[in-house]
Amino acid sequence: MKRFWLLAILISASLAGFGQGFELTSIQESYKGIIGETIKAPLRFRNTTEKPITLIIRKVTGQIGGTQKNYFCVDNNCLDSKVEDYIVKVEPGQTLNNLNISLEAGFVSGPSTLKYIVYNKSNPGQPVEFVLNFDVEEKPEKQSLYTSKFITLHDVYPNPVVDHAQVEYKILNDQIKAKIVVHNLLGNTVGEYQLPSLENLIRIKTDDLNAGIYFYTLYIDDEGVMTRKLIVKK
Repeated sequence: MKRFWLLAILISASLAGFGQGFELTSIQESYKGIIGETIKAPLRFRNTTEKPITLIIRKVTGQIGGTQKNYFCVDNNCLDSKVEDYIVKVEPGQTLNNLNISLEAGFVSGPSTLKYIVYNKSNPGQPVEFVLNFDVEEKPEKQSLYTSKFITLHDVYPNPVVDHAQVEYKILNDQIKAKIVVHNLLGNTVGEYQLPSLENLIRIKTDDLNAGIYFYTLYIDDEGVMTRKLIVKK
């Protein structure tokens, strides 16, 4: 039944959008993530006319948790969560590919829902409605990826990764120097992260990397002791 109503919403949005001069080309049944993550829902609008149009996308209602926030993001630049309207010009035949609705998943698992309308500025009387469903899950049990008398390292999470991943670790001997180096298939270094003994978490940035396969290596005193695959998706 849930799939039926989602299909009905998409068909309705598509038909109404054509009357407005645009179509909403993709919405998933739900967007899944883990507590503490930022979950992104891409919005793809295509101008079906031969003239430029201006779209206004507006949040109508939302059922989200008290520790959650949602906002518009263009590429990797996010607006304040208080901004409820986003206005964008779309050229003839163009598909808008860089707009996302992001949800900070907060600290509690469960479903969240956001409802939006979008309309052509030249025809505000016929808005198109769409709904985004988010499914926030508990964090999986931590997996110890590498353990020695010097360090305990947990697996990189999430993997595949979109914009950043995190690694938890514990230095057991503060006399050693540890770091993680990320490199591409050619062996070129694309990121290097020191593991300070007084901390236990680092973030690996991937938002400026192309989608594809990379590798990360744990170094102890400049000696590589472990290498694993890291998948970047967009």
